Amino acid sequence: MNVAVMKTKAEQGLAEQFEKVADKLPGSTAVKALRAAAFGKFGALGLPHRRIEEWKYTDLRVGIKDVLPPAVSDQTPVTSGDLIVALGPLAHIDAYRMTFVNGNFRQDLSDWDGATGFEISPFSNALTSDSQSSAIDPSVVTGPDGDATIALNTALMTDGAVVRVPEQASPDKPLLVVFIRAGRTAQLMTVRNVIEAGPRSKSTIIEAHVMLPGAVVDGQTNTLNEITVGEGAEIAHIKIAIDEGKSLHLANSNVALKADATYRGFQYTSGQAIARNQTHVTYLGEGGKLDLSGAFLARGSEHIDTTLVVDHAVPHCESRELFKGVLDDRGRGVFQGKIIVRPDAQKTDGKQMAQVLMLSPDTEFNSKPELEIYADDVVCGHGTTSAQLDDDLLFYCMSRGIPQAEARALLIESFIGEAMDKVEHEALRDALMQYARTWLTNDKS
Repeated sequence: MNVAVMKTKAEQGLAEQFEKVADKLPGSTAVKALRAAAFGKFGALGLPHRRIEEWKYTDLRVGIKDVLPPAVSDQTPVTSGDLIVALGPLAHIDAYRMTFVNGNFRQDLSDWDGATGFEISPFSNALTSDSQSSAIDPSVVTGPDGDATIALNTALMTDGAVVRVPEQASPDKPLLVVFIRAGRTAQLMTVRNVIEAGPRSKSTIIEAHVMLPGAVVDGQTNTLNEITVGEGAEIAHIKIAIDEGKSLHLANSNVALKADATYRGFQYTSGQAIARNQTHVTYLGEGGKLDLSGAFLARGSEHIDTTLVVDHAVPHCESRELFKGVLDDRGRGVFQGKIIVRPDAQKTDGKQMAQVLMLSPDTEFNSKPELEIYADDVVCGHGTTSAQLDDDLLFYCMSRGIPQAEARALLIESFIGEAMDKVEHEALRDALMQYARTWLTNDKS
């Protein structure tokens, strides 16, 4: 017997909003058909909920009460000075820049003149081009086929960055891709980035999701990264998502590693009412290396979910994952990390660790590390820990004349610093730590 599942208010709202904006979203006839098919898939799946194993700790049917109108052809005024304020410590990074305001590309706030080593264009160009002549096919998604957030991204995507690093290229500085929430109108921002590192290239890409001070506190973001790392290529991808504790941030990154390729990823997340960073990595050639790390900070009733699937599909590959979390008040953290070793993936070396500091007895941390190993000649391991600040270390610092608040901050910085040290770019690492210090400065404990 089939039992009809009642649509939530948010699911009904999404259907209504899609019907309103479908004809206004950018895209050729083929893209419009793709959007309709994707929203049909979303309608069949519905918002993810706790009865789906991968979403058992992050129930969006419960968490999303209302749906905001999608941002389409947004014209919110933002100046270069506003951009500097929104970026905070990142504004001091020497980088080429591509800027989006409420999900729409802004040439006046972008600067990649003389960017040798990067080929850059807005994703909206691919949406409005004939798919047969476009270098990017918007229908190509390599992540989980049954993920409702990916289907929703395809249905509502407006823009994003298309970045290609040519073969053997080594750009002289990073590319900063900025997504700004601005204005007094609460909106849903849906963007997609396509990144391709050519064979034997080496590059750094910074993806920053920030808000302009004074912007409406309610916001919703759905972002998707399609990343391909070519043979022998090396790419560092640092993703930053910072807000004021009232927004929804859903992010998917699908990473494909070819032979001898290296992907170094880092995720920093704070100030999100609900955040889910979902990463799916697949090895396509032998000798691939993954180093994925991150730091997440939550207080109040904020909820931050980090979910990883690392698929060792071929032999002789290596993966390392290290995530650090700091939870205060009633903050909630989730870490789900699955390492899959396929039957032919001999000589796999995979290690994973998640560690959390719980600064309040009301915090909650749900951790589910998983190993699925179908080969016998492998070295794999995982672990997870949660703990409070060490009272002895705190007393030691205070006995040396350090005030309690400063001593707490120093210990917390030291804790998350192990993950941040994975970021090789020194100025960027300093900017990340400054974000963390700002969060700690606002500590009401």
